[in-house]
Amino acid sequence: MTALADQAAQMDAQDPLRDFRDQFELRDGLIYLDGNSLGTLPKATVAAMQDAVREQWGEGLITSWLGADWVNAPRRIGDKIAGLIGAEPGEVIAADSTSVNIFKALGAALSLQDGRSIILTEQGNFPTDHYMMQGLERLSGGKTRAVAVPGDEVLDHLNEDVAVLLLTQVHYKSGAMRDMAAINRAAHANGVLVIWDLSHSTGAIEVDLNGTGADFAIGCGYKFLNGGPGAPAYLYVAERHQHAEAVLAGWFGHARPFDFEEDYVAAPGIERFLCGTPPVLGMVALEAGVDLIAKAEMRDVRAKSVQLSELLVECMEPLCAEFGFELASPLDRATCGSHVSYAHPYAYAITQALKEREVIGDFRAPDVLRLGITPLYLRHSDIVEAVARLYQICAEKAWDKPEYHEIAAVT
Repeated sequence: MTALADQAAQMDAQDPLRDFRDQFELRDGLIYLDGNSLGTLPKATVAAMQDAVREQWGEGLITSWLGADWVNAPRRIGDKIAGLIGAEPGEVIAADSTSVNIFKALGAALSLQDGRSIILTEQGNFPTDHYMMQGLERLSGGKTRAVAVPGDEVLDHLNEDVAVLLLTQVHYKSGAMRDMAAINRAAHANGVLVIWDLSHSTGAIEVDLNGTGADFAIGCGYKFLNGGPGAPAYLYVAERHQHAEAVLAGWFGHARPFDFEEDYVAAPGIERFLCGTPPVLGMVALEAGVDLIAKAEMRDVRAKSVQLSELLVECMEPLCAEFGFELASPLDRATCGSHVSYAHPYAYAITQALKEREVIGDFRAPDVLRLGITPLYLRHSDIVEAVARLYQICAEKAWDKPEYHEIAAVT
């Protein structure tokens, strides 16, 4: 491990992103490998929130809807996110949660697909994607059907009955990454619209929605965008589809919301997919996180992600041989996002033991230890040290305490 530690130190010294770490609140000794689930607090967020609470809200009160430009936050932040995902200004809004935006995207896509009844996804997709599809099926009385098939069979099920394909670009458990361009081409050849879940993509890998011909996309703000717990999500609608129906027709999506008309008239562009009043404090925190990631070059972020992941896999090889860990992510990092997963019969208990030793990853049922790779604040030396601590836990069987086996409400 000494040679790997020396190699890691050299890579840290040459890291073009090394100065970003100082812009986050991270205590000494902590190795945080869960930024793919909840990003770390940017230091700039603290000042932004204090200003929003004390000055904008405390002093400005309701005048801050205009004076602090609260009213335009969904579009303003959306335009910034657009720059991270290969979209144009006016194609993204920051709003609501990922679940709500999936529902909005599904409804909008279905409104463009008369005569087609199936919404398709892969088995093992993130549960909320399935739940939103199933909810629409119930709401339609069965006229719309939610279908899930094995992941390697998705393209084989594209036909004239399928209206919408909903897929996650980077799988939440394995980290496996789909070829967006190829899937869009295959879907469009069959008249199918595609909705991409970018929750584990944005801020971690290079995304090119318009360049690949994407139709719709959603993603969350609290992972690699570092927007804080429960941060607002975002919705992308390609300009050519912005005439689609807004199934959640809220007052902020009205063409003239402050005319207070009783009949809904949709706003002409991306704003029609807004719904209720924006959560301003959440927007403030999200914008601070987006502003920070926007300062980095995404090609550098992706390159470092690959380096960190490859180093992690190399460090873990002895533990796989000695303690039974099994790589549950693609070995080829070109086909994987920014987390690395390992299967182990006692993955949950091991995750808890790691936390006691200041290494925070997470567990995904039934047996996966998931280690997030967040290039802005994670160092190569952190990877080597994290695996060293994990080795000691396994060598001492320190994970085998009764309290480590008790499954908590949040894993």
